[in-house]
Amino acid sequence: MNRERVILPGATLGVMGGGQLGRMFVHEAQRMGYETVVLEPDATSPAGLVSHRHLRAAYDDEQALAELAGLCAAITTEFENVPAPALRALARTRPVSPAADAVAIAQDRALEKAHFVRCGVPCAPYAVIEDEAQLAAVADDLLPGILKTARMGYDGKGQVRVASRDELRAAWERLQRVPCVLEKMLPLADEYSVIVARGVDGQSVHLPVQRNLHRDGILAVTEVHADNVPPALAAQAVAAARSIADGVNYVGVLCVEFFVLQDGQLVVNEIAPRPHNSGHYSQDACDVSQFELQVRAMAGLPLVQPRQHSPAFMLNLLGDLWFDASGAERAPDWAAVLALPGTHLHLYGKTEARPGRKMGHLNVTGADAAQARAVALEAAGILGIAAF
Repeated sequence: MNRERVILPGATLGVMGGGQLGRMFVHEAQRMGYETVVLEPDATSPAGLVSHRHLRAAYDDEQALAELAGLCAAITTEFENVPAPALRALARTRPVSPAADAVAIAQDRALEKAHFVRCGVPCAPYAVIEDEAQLAAVADDLLPGILKTARMGYDGKGQVRVASRDELRAAWERLQRVPCVLEKMLPLADEYSVIVARGVDGQSVHLPVQRNLHRDGILAVTEVHADNVPPALAAQAVAAARSIADGVNYVGVLCVEFFVLQDGQLVVNEIAPRPHNSGHYSQDACDVSQFELQVRAMAGLPLVQPRQHSPAFMLNLLGDLWFDASGAERAPDWAAVLALPGTHLHLYGKTEARPGRKMGHLNVTGADAAQARAVALEAAGILGIAAF
C-alpha cells in the first residue's frame, strides 16, 4: 500500500451515476466516514437522494465535471454507460477508478471480446458485424446464435436470437444496422459470476463465486454457499477474472460473468466495471461487502480478502411484484417476508414501480444452505416470485 495515495475518512468521494448501485456505494462510504457527491441528471435518483451533495447535470456537462473534480478527492462510476471521455476529463486532476479505458471496453462488446482473447480467457465463438461485407462473411457454424448490439445493451436488451442467415439479416435490420456482435449459441448448464476488487498496486481480492439464475435476460436469483460451485471450476473462474482485470490494469470493483457449458467448459460472457447485482448478497453474508471494496479500492485503502460467514440467496425484486394478476397496484407483503428468519430487505428508494424495473433485493442468510434455500423459497412464494 502506498500511503501517499491513501484517502482517509473525512475526505469526499464522488460517483458518476445516481442509480441503486450508486446509492449503496454512498451508504457504504458514509458509514466509513466519507462525504459523498453524486453527479446525475435525475432529481429523484436513488443515490442523489441520500448523498451529501447532488450535482444535477448531464454526465458530459463540463461545468459540472469541473465542480465534481473540485469537490472530490477521488471519483468512481456506478454504471458502465457513463461517457468514457467524461472519465478521462476527470482523471486529468483526480484519481478515477475504474479508468476510462476499462469502462470503454465494457461499453463495446467487440472491444470486450477482443480483450478476452488477449487475456487468454475462452469466450463464445463470435463475429463482429458492422457492414454488409462482415454480415456476408459470417461463418455458417456461428448459427444458430445471438445477435447483440455492440453498445448500450443490458438486462437482455439489444439481443435477438437467430437461427438462419435470413433471420440474422432481418435481426440486423431490426436493430437498425448498428454495429453488432454475433455469438454462437452454446449449450449452457450453469451461470456463474466473480467479483474482483483490484488496487492501484495490482493486488486483488475476490468474493466467493456466485451461481446465478436469469429470467428474461435479468438476474433473478443468486446463491452462494460451499456446495454451489465445484472447487476446481471456482478456482478457474477466479483466475480468469483476475487475468481480465490485470490485462487492463483495472482499479476498482469488477464483475465477470461466466457460462458453464454442458461439457463442463467455462467461457466468459461479459464484464461489468462496477459492483454487480449478483454481489448484493455480500452486504449480509460477508464481513466485507462489494461496496466496501469499492470504497477501499478508490481510496487506496488495504484490500482484505472477504470472508463469507453465512450461506446466502439473493432475490431480485422487480417492479412486477408491485402489481397483482389484473395489473392493479399493490404493496408487497413485507411484514410476512420479514417475519422469516434471516431475511434482509434492501429497497432502492425508487418512486415508481414498473414491470422489469429493479426496485430492490432480498438477501436470505441461514445456518446452512438448505435452511437459507427453504426460507428464500418461502419468501419467493409470498412475493409471487417463481420457485427456483
